[in-house]
Amino acid sequence: MSLDQATRDRIAGLVASNRVVLFMKGHRGQPQCGFSARVVGMLDDLLDEYETVDVLSDPEVREGVKVFSSWPTIPQLYVEGEFIGGCDIVTEMYESGELHEKLGVPKPEWKVPSITVTDDAAKALREAAGGRELHLKIDARFQTQLFLAPAGENDVAVESNGVTLYLDRSSCQRADGLTIRVQQTANGPAFQVDNPNAPNPVKQMTPAELKQRMDAGEKLHLFDVRTPAERAQASIPGARLVDADVAAEIERLDKDAMLVFHCHHGGRSQAAAEHFRERGFRNVWNLTGGIDAWSREVDPSVPRY
Repeated sequence: MSLDQATRDRIAGLVASNRVVLFMKGHRGQPQCGFSARVVGMLDDLLDEYETVDVLSDPEVREGVKVFSSWPTIPQLYVEGEFIGGCDIVTEMYESGELHEKLGVPKPEWKVPSITVTDDAAKALREAAGGRELHLKIDARFQTQLFLAPAGENDVAVESNGVTLYLDRSSCQRADGLTIRVQQTANGPAFQVDNPNAPNPVKQMTPAELKQRMDAGEKLHLFDVRTPAERAQASIPGARLVDADVAAEIERLDKDAMLVFHCHHGGRSQAAAEHFRERGFRNVWNLTGGIDAWSREVDPSVPRY
């Protein structure tokens, strides 16, 4: 694919005019893919200010930046005019501390987390590992994975009850105080991970409950994560459309503020709610069924589409 000069100049201008710029799907406050969300999480951990460019809203830039950087995927990170890489490279640099140096922020002192493996879990893990290296990974949503793989040079080894677990640097920050035990399920014994660092899950709110809370004057913040075109067709009174400025306002709210997100049917708003949950907000809700359910169950005057 060739890159026309006008698009090349636009991309070059964005790279030159911003010390740190991330070409991503969605924007900082509302990533639209897991890879973009992962890089945003790392940058948010290190920087207060940086620019994001939503390639979903600009197809020319979406395809053009791939040619501009000779890199086939999104997201793409630039720092001081230099192309850094995509999600995997940025993750590796973050975990090694190289990204901190590139951004001019102090390298963290990685803390080795305290992990408890109960006796029954230790026996089961040793049998499953069979002498191989056992990894514990905790992603930004605090979803936990146990798997076997060779240890990487930046992995941290944690010993508990005769079991060695290898964690990447990001997982270390989320693992302190974690307990691994065995629980009995309908399908037999399974590992259970109790993590005191995990934030409260996103809760579901029905349209009827939202209407009741609004009528009662309960303090809540209602956000619409659809497109402006969708909002022009139908809207819930009091809901604010989330753009980059509104997302920045949300970040400044008290972490205990009640945040309620809605979209058309509830999928996009669930992703947005999860994003802000990961940012430390403790009272986050998703409107079940979205504005379509609101129209059917609460206010038929709101057009369906």
